[in-house]
Amino acid sequence: MLTLVIVEDERIIRQGLIYTIDWTSLGITIVGEASNGAEGLKKIKEVKPDIVLTDIKMPVMDGIQMLEEAAGFHECEKLILTSYSDFSYAQKGIRLGVYDYILKPVDDRILHETFQKLTKKMIDQQKDKQKTQTISYYQELLDKDLSHHSNQYVTQCVSFIKEHYQEKLSNEDISESLSVSTSYLSRVFKKETNLTIMDYLNRYRIMKAISLLQTDNYRIYEIANDVGFSDYKHFSTVFKKYFSTSPGDFMARGKTR
Repeated sequence: MLTLVIVEDERIIRQGLIYTIDWTSLGITIVGEASNGAEGLKKIKEVKPDIVLTDIKMPVMDGIQMLEEAAGFHECEKLILTSYSDFSYAQKGIRLGVYDYILKPVDDRILHETFQKLTKKMIDQQKDKQKTQTISYYQELLDKDLSHHSNQYVTQCVSFIKEHYQEKLSNEDISESLSVSTSYLSRVFKKETNLTIMDYLNRYRIMKAISLLQTDNYRIYEIANDVGFSDYKHFSTVFKKYFSTSPGDFMARGKTR
């Protein structure tokens, strides 16, 4: 669930915002409320919310100043409540990266739609971040220098995989090419890399597939075949194992960014 702090000096409006919207259906939970900017700043520092919804004109400290000071220690999405009379003042929020402005009196439908769009954007960003981190992790794992391992067969096995990943390979195929027993090679490879041979092979194939998916020049079944998966369904299963999404969804998300 995403977290939200509401800052509004008029109690009736603040309570209305809290209780008239079905926040749970939006994937949001309210973790704090405040009646002025100073209280809001304290609450933001305390709970570190994902989203802040704030009025502008409030006693003690206005909403813009609160967001400016909060930006110094916490990054979050920001929405501003405003009226036509102070809309020009609200433009100061642009440099603070305010997501949107909601006019008073608040229309529940518009408020709901605005948060719906915002939560979708934030969830997509989280998925993109996780995807990037996963890609970086596996790329780093595959790029590890294995040439310094004490067992020469591990190094030879990795080199063989990188040269022949597009072919149909099994543990037996690889061990035979290296003139070593399958059981021995499997055992030392696992010991040295903490991966099975097939796991390393599949990760290497998937990273190659990602490079092709990002070009948008090939159909998914062509990519599957090109990186050594003769069966598209098996390719999708392996891809989803590592990235929790299908190759098609991965490609589609790349097009929408």
